[in-house]
Amino acid sequence: MKNVTRSLKKFSFLAAIFAVCYSCSDDGDTNEEVTLTNTELKTILEADDVSGVVDTALYDLYMNNSSMAKTISSEECYYATYTETGYTATFNNCVLNGTDNVNGTLTVTYNFESESSSFTATYVDFYVGEIKINGTRTYDIGTNSENNAVSFTTTSDMSIVMEDGTVIAENGTKTFTLSFGDSLETTTFGIDGNWTVVDDGTTYNVTVGSTLEGNYACSYLNSGTMTVAKNGLSLIVDFGDGTCDDVATITYPNGAEEEISLRD
Repeated sequence: MKNVTRSLKKFSFLAAIFAVCYSCSDDGDTNEEVTLTNTELKTILEADDVSGVVDTALYDLYMNNSSMAKTISSEECYYATYTETGYTATFNNCVLNGTDNVNGTLTVTYNFESESSSFTATYVDFYVGEIKINGTRTYDIGTNSENNAVSFTTTSDMSIVMEDGTVIAENGTKTFTLSFGDSLETTTFGIDGNWTVVDDGTTYNVTVGSTLEGNYACSYLNSGTMTVAKNGLSLIVDFGDGTCDDVATITYPNGAEEEISLRD
């Protein structure tokens, strides 16, 4: 999905700031025991995208942590009060990254025991439009100067109540990486990790087998694999060998394969 790929590019861009897609499957009957629909795959890959709208603001606030017991106001309509252990940020009808109004208060706690830059954001009845967020999200930020890459890892334990009352829960870890090249084709972004999504009572366990990758010259993820376990049965999604195309392959538990389009 193009919008998933755009989200991944956004995360990669934020990783660069801190340091200095997926497929659409048509409903099908390929395997009568388990299938993966367009909507399900989008939910699996975008479950934390709602809470991610505050990532840029969190970075701004994180960079203002040098002095303690102070209050920072922003033209973007949020303010933060700092303490020795972190800060509390309050948002009042903010529009971030083109989203609906953001309202509510979250608490950020620094992890002083970690060798890398790390902090945890705690959401309590935090709203993006009519969507309510509760839970925690921890950020670990790192660099790799030898490989000319930057990355950050998010560990989530989140519950999201959608506008229609549907509850989506996510917990697990994702690592987002941006590797710089000499051109758009050689500058890649990727995602790795293991996470679980529960949507309307159905559980999806996701394990990335080989890092899911794309580049800034292609509209789609073009390499990597992930395993999705649904209702105890597993299938594999393969995004390709690096060729820029709009095709991915699903392998079902009975060995049957289905080529699907990544286009919206």
